[in-house]
Amino acid sequence: MNFNDLEVWFVTGAQLLYGGDAVIQVDAHSNEMVKGLNESGTLPVKVVYKGTVNSSPEVADTFRAANNDSKCIGVITWMHTFSPAKMWIHGLMDYKKPLLHLHTQFNKEIPFDKIDMDFMNLNQSAHGDREFGHIVSRMRKNRKVVVGHWSDEKVQGKIAVWMRVAAAWADAQDMRIIRFGDNMNNVAVTDGDKVEAEIRLGYHVDYYPIGDLVAYQDQVTEADIDELVAVYEEEYEWADNCKKGAKDHGQVREAAREEIALRRFLKDKKAKGFTTNFDALHGLDQLPGLASQRLMAEGYGFGAEGDWKTAALYRSFWVMGQGLPGGCSFLEDYTYHFDGEKSAILQAHMLEICPLIAAQKPRLEVHPLGIGGKADPARLVFTSHAGAGVAATIVDMGNRFRMIVNNVDVLDQDIPMPNLPVASALWIPQPNLEIGAAAWILAGGTHHTAFSYDLTNEYLEDYADIAGIELVTIYKNTTISEFKKELRYNDLYYMLNHSLQP
Repeated sequence: MNFNDLEVWFVTGAQLLYGGDAVIQVDAHSNEMVKGLNESGTLPVKVVYKGTVNSSPEVADTFRAANNDSKCIGVITWMHTFSPAKMWIHGLMDYKKPLLHLHTQFNKEIPFDKIDMDFMNLNQSAHGDREFGHIVSRMRKNRKVVVGHWSDEKVQGKIAVWMRVAAAWADAQDMRIIRFGDNMNNVAVTDGDKVEAEIRLGYHVDYYPIGDLVAYQDQVTEADIDELVAVYEEEYEWADNCKKGAKDHGQVREAAREEIALRRFLKDKKAKGFTTNFDALHGLDQLPGLASQRLMAEGYGFGAEGDWKTAALYRSFWVMGQGLPGGCSFLEDYTYHFDGEKSAILQAHMLEICPLIAAQKPRLEVHPLGIGGKADPARLVFTSHAGAGVAATIVDMGNRFRMIVNNVDVLDQDIPMPNLPVASALWIPQPNLEIGAAAWILAGGTHHTAFSYDLTNEYLEDYADIAGIELVTIYKNTTISEFKKELRYNDLYYMLNHSLQP
């Protein structure tokens, strides 16, 4: 996905009550604002001004066009004057994409020495935006409301967050996740309703037998492998047993063969993500761990053991974070380090951790894997860099999807782990391990997460609002008693909401 190929539309609300001259001024102000937003350097997506709307047909035509334009990922609305909200009803009824309500005004300060009623009538966003906000709330339309002067960096930052989330949402609407094998036998939390996921979240999950991938693997030539191995040599440190002529160099080449085949398969199927399962490897030399690591770095969603929800969420994380420096990865809660208030969780997996979060140049290694019954797989080994981040998962609660978010603090891994043959991250969940882990478990969270250094709670709140799914957040002020109440209130809300559906 390239943000340069996308647009966010800017639509200004007004009416003809104040005369044609006022509408001309409204239009001039809107053009200047859009120009300033685009030239700010803060926004990742181009803003396109779509004019001032003054009637119900104009609103309906604009929103209908936004729905049908593949480049448009969302609409920003602003009421320059008082825009009677009944004229927005039909447009809002039909509108399907993300909506941001920018509560601002053209001028930053009141011109106290010159202000008159003409100025008041023209510049009444404080009035008009409340009218518009009422109808959006009455129609139960989810949107983001950003308040402040349009030129302020903080305001532009909030718009930028929403743009990145809207881009991920647009990306999810034609996202295809390929499952090689099913979910791990008898595992509940990583499974769920794939039909409801497509209805609610947009993405489609398809099953393919591993034999279809093996057929692609059989078409990979030695010259193809030579070319990719040369890339490995340039990008990674190499363990001695992996180097050319050493005992496990052949395993590195087999890993490259699998990577080439998997990338070609995903491209041919127009897929944006995939899952693997160590119980479904017939015809492969090894679990495709190195391939999964490198494909995640390119933006493909990944979930282990058939976890299609995390594969899709990782892809959305990657889209939101494009161009930002921290990185993201699929991760799994593995084992604890109990040390009082410094108690932490070691995040790892059998192989598949994305190198975008690496603190140092990854090292290419080959080790046995005591699961799956295949040959020793290649993998990239590294530790993650320190910093604040968010870990999130989406679980199927039966009557709705729930997104669970935990703010975490990733630690410097300054104690060597020479016998751990996988990539890892060590973090303290906020507010601490005792509360963070308990709240996560009470919410029904998975052992798999999509993790990002770049995203914040604001991104995930925007995502949940656009998707219309439940969101619970575990952060520095979380207490177990209040968190339990939140879960109970949410259960009641969704129970009543479901009973009121036609």
